[in-house]
Amino acid sequence: MTSGTSGSSRMLLSTKDTNTEFFLQGVTVCLDAMRQAFPATDRLQKTLKLFYSPIFRQSEAGIPVGPNSSTPASSKHMLHLYTTPAPVYEVLNERDALYLHLLFGLKDRYLGMLESNFCSTVFYAFRALQEHWKDLVVDVEVGMINSNLNLKADVRRSLEKLMKPDPERAAELTAQFEEGFERIALRIWPQLHLILTVDSGSNQIYGEMLRQHYCKNVPFYSPFYAATEGLIGVNLWPQQESRQYLLCPRSMFCEFIPEKDLDSEQPKTLLMEQLQEGHNYELLVTNASGLFRYRIGDVVKVVGFHNQCPKVEFQYRRGQMLSVRGEKVSESLFLGALKKALKQWPGAKLIDYSCVESGILGSASGIAQPHYLVFVELKGVRNLSEEQRYKLDHCLQEDSDIYRSFRIKGSIGPMRVQLVRDGTFQELKDRMMAFSSTSSNTFKMQRVIRRREFADFLLQRAFS
Repeated sequence: MTSGTSGSSRMLLSTKDTNTEFFLQGVTVCLDAMRQAFPATDRLQKTLKLFYSPIFRQSEAGIPVGPNSSTPASSKHMLHLYTTPAPVYEVLNERDALYLHLLFGLKDRYLGMLESNFCSTVFYAFRALQEHWKDLVVDVEVGMINSNLNLKADVRRSLEKLMKPDPERAAELTAQFEEGFERIALRIWPQLHLILTVDSGSNQIYGEMLRQHYCKNVPFYSPFYAATEGLIGVNLWPQQESRQYLLCPRSMFCEFIPEKDLDSEQPKTLLMEQLQEGHNYELLVTNASGLFRYRIGDVVKVVGFHNQCPKVEFQYRRGQMLSVRGEKVSESLFLGALKKALKQWPGAKLIDYSCVESGILGSASGIAQPHYLVFVELKGVRNLSEEQRYKLDHCLQEDSDIYRSFRIKGSIGPMRVQLVRDGTFQELKDRMMAFSSTSSNTFKMQRVIRRREFADFLLQRAFS
């Protein structure tokens, strides 16, 4: 099942061929690039891999249906790489599983790497660490598992056999946590060499927050550009700040629709060798598991060539565009304006955000003209003045000529910026996952909310 980030979930066939191609053209290539760029990752140190066991259902014919991710515990020889022991992968409650991932990670002061599919998972793990560190330290000190975790008896027994009292490590951790959480990753794991996770696209904001606070001075490597449909690109330049992915010509057969033709009834398509640097294209894929000329909705920008193969940067998903009058504001364009506005909100740090088109909320949106409602979770400020809120509207007008023209004409009303209480987006994530077939490993926050119940949920949690 696809994650359903920008529409309903789709059910696709997963075959041995597509999985093999992903491993040979993706995983092995990126491991080689990683070891060349970060030689210390070759040391015999363990990795804290944040992974949540997905729940699979059976089709009528008995075929398992679920997200496209395999549990590390399914390959017993892989478990030796990770701090998390096998019984944790039997824990289906995400909060309990996260606690256990953190507990066994904290026990190892020589940890070498943090790994997760997406950067959002790493960010929320550090927020959970900040919230629960006292309980975690007690468990490390006494060599027990917190009694508040809802675990099966056999899982608890198996895990407690792996625990030993370690008052020395507990004291070391306490001293670091009591100093605060800036640069905490390197303070509790002094030999941490790398964070291996995708921090491009909708995960960009989480990567920036981690680099500014919890994970200062730790390098990040965003290895893949991939989808449930298959592997699209690999990042051969781990130390480059902009995330560029080399398209993989043999993973899937790709065609490209020029951005100017996206709304055509029968758009013309180009092949890889016909692409031009600096231009945007939507991806069309044909893969080994039965998809034929399938539009996955991603728009990418060609930023150069490696030998003769295009390098791309992810731009936006078509289903995540704001458009109340046909203006089509992409996620990357809006995020750029939001970052500019943040610089004009003294002390404010962005935790998360989503937008809603006023038509979704009807009369609850406030004013009659079509407009955007922007829900932001901020740290460091309790309120914003009307003038500060208007900065976001002004920044978007500066960056988008078409949005500005509609605002000047009065066809689009002023943007409404609503602050939501702390933890709102974590709750929203849980709610969204309850409505879909996705798992935490593949979840991406929707930047444009299309469902009324999610928009109402944010409205109810707005305090300013």
